Amino acid sequence: MQKSILGALAVSTVLSPVAAMAETEIQFWHAFTGRLGELVAAQVDAFNAGQSDYTVVQSHKGNYSETLNAGIAAFRAGEQPHILMVFEVGTATMMSAEGATRPVYEVMAQSGAEFDPDAYIGSVKGYYTTTDGDMLSLPFNSSTPVLWVNRDAFEAAGVDPDTDLSTWQNVGETLDALKAGGSECPLVTAWQSWIHLENLSAYHDVPFASQDNGFAGLDTELMLNGEAQVAHLTAMGEWAQDGKFIYTGRRNEGGANFRSGECALFTESSAGYAGIKAEAEFDFDVRPLPYWEGVGNAPQNTIIGGASLWVMEGHEDEEYTGVGEFLAYLSSTDVQAQWHQDTGYLPITTAAGEATREAGFYDENPGTDIAVIQMTAKEPTANSKGLRLGSFDQIRGIIDEELEAIWAGDKSAQEAMDSAKERGDALLRRFESAN
Repeated sequence: MQKSILGALAVSTVLSPVAAMAETEIQFWHAFTGRLGELVAAQVDAFNAGQSDYTVVQSHKGNYSETLNAGIAAFRAGEQPHILMVFEVGTATMMSAEGATRPVYEVMAQSGAEFDPDAYIGSVKGYYTTTDGDMLSLPFNSSTPVLWVNRDAFEAAGVDPDTDLSTWQNVGETLDALKAGGSECPLVTAWQSWIHLENLSAYHDVPFASQDNGFAGLDTELMLNGEAQVAHLTAMGEWAQDGKFIYTGRRNEGGANFRSGECALFTESSAGYAGIKAEAEFDFDVRPLPYWEGVGNAPQNTIIGGASLWVMEGHEDEEYTGVGEFLAYLSSTDVQAQWHQDTGYLPITTAAGEATREAGFYDENPGTDIAVIQMTAKEPTANSKGLRLGSFDQIRGIIDEELEAIWAGDKSAQEAMDSAKERGDALLRRFESAN
């Protein structure tokens, strides 16, 4: 009797509507916490609520470096997610991971989801595509550095908050005035290598590395110890010694100092908008990243930071159909426009940017279009397209060490960058020989 009841229960379970409508699960690993984590969760919830075939499960796996390492470890263990967020400096690493990823253009073709690679803005798309224009990973959270201004801190120091800050020459004079006016934190920065070396190089149209910054081949060498880079870092080192530039850490530790109202100027990602808007209890502006007048071809264009979404191999075909549907959803105009407006990340499609402008968002929030203009005003050059270097996360660690030596007054900018080149080139040779 018991056996027959269990058998009947098993049959009824197989045939039940609940089982018949079981949704395919898609694992999505990312690096966002705080307000950005909330916004990603909202996107996932909206996608799940809008259809009944797939359930995307989003999981935070640590900061960018930790998320990349978690994805690599999971693949080796056969437990990889379907979608992995990888920051831009991990692009070359992912490209060289043969058999670990499935190109986005193939996923989208297989899924039948709406996908037009030409819909993505060129300065973003080019970073994640092959030389033939095939998209390897999906641009997701793309940002570029800008200058944030605490207007209240300027006024407290007796400095006009509307002063021209377009050039580093003007910024230097303003830092003098802020310091003289009693500011204890005239300037702070986030992501020092990304902003003050990688983007500095692109913005002045000087090479950061040979071989078109790594796009043209693996046999590349760092060129970050050139005249333009050394001059900028020399100035920043002097500001650090004079208490006009306050160093707080390698990532975005300085964001807390700016959002609390302590600092007057902040070089940070355009995506700082979400946190600054939510937390700042002072009037603030966003301005273009300054450039050194008369150096290189400045202002050229800045380059992107942030991350893209890589699709991992090792899953069932029907699951990749769901992955394609989710990626198409994330790229849709309404979703992208809202993401751009909420976060300060670039709209990755032309249509999303146009929709944002037509909605009056830029008029109501002055400065929020600066990142877009800064990235798209000029056609990128070989020096300003971006960086594609092997072992770049580790190279950034070396650069950070050398920059800290400059800020502390232990090395000249030339000595530090010569050392960064020598140490970084050794990693590039190791990466080249392994691939």
